[in-house]
Amino acid sequence: MKQIVFLCIGLMAGLAGCTPGEKPAQPPVQVLGDTPPCCQDSASNPEGEKPMSIKVTSTAFAEGAKIPKKYTGEGEDVSPPLAWSGVPEGTKELALICDDPDAPTAEPWVHWVIYKIPGDCPGLPEGLARTTRLKEPDGALQGRNSWPSGQTIGYRGPMPPPGHGVHRYFFRLYALKGKMVLEPGKDKKALLAEMSGHILDEGQLMGTYER
Repeated sequence: MKQIVFLCIGLMAGLAGCTPGEKPAQPPVQVLGDTPPCCQDSASNPEGEKPMSIKVTSTAFAEGAKIPKKYTGEGEDVSPPLAWSGVPEGTKELALICDDPDAPTAEPWVHWVIYKIPGDCPGLPEGLARTTRLKEPDGALQGRNSWPSGQTIGYRGPMPPPGHGVHRYFFRLYALKGKMVLEPGKDKKALLAEMSGHILDEGQLMGTYER
C-alpha cells in the first residue's frame, strides 16, 4: 500500500506545472560525443572565422573539373596559373597550400606550399620556379611538399596511385592581416601553426585527377 502511495506522489510531482493535455517536458537526448546545437558553429570553426569569401580561379581548369595532364606528374609537372578576387581590405600577405586528402596516407599529401605572397598580388603565373625564394611574385617563399626525396621544394603535381579512383586537389588561399617573419622551406604543418590567429579570410579551388 505504501508503495502505491509513493508511486502516486511521484507521478503527481512529475506532472506539476504541466498544462492539462500536455506531456511533461523531456530534456533533449544528447549522445556522448555529440556537439550541442549551440556550439556546433564554434566547434566546426574554432577560431570563429567567417565563411570563405575569396574566389580562386584558374584558366587551366574550372572548379571541380579535371586538372590537365600538363600540370601533373604524368605531364610537364608545372604549377597551374591561378587568380583570385575578393581579398579583404587590410591583407598584408597571402599564402597558398595545395594538398590531396584522398591520398592513401595518414595525412593529406601536400603538393605545394607557397607563402609571403604580397597582399596586393592578383594571382600566380604558370610554371613557377622550384626554388625557395621567388622573384615573381617578388619576395614570395616556397616550402616543402610531401615527397621524401627528389624535388621537395615547390610544386609537384597530381600523381595518384593507378586504379585508386578520383583524387581531389585543393588549392587553398589564405589572406593574412600581418607580415609574417618566416624562413623558406616551411612545411604545411609549420606554416599553419605560424598563420594561426592571423587569417583574415580564405578561398579555394578544387580540381581532380585520376590514373
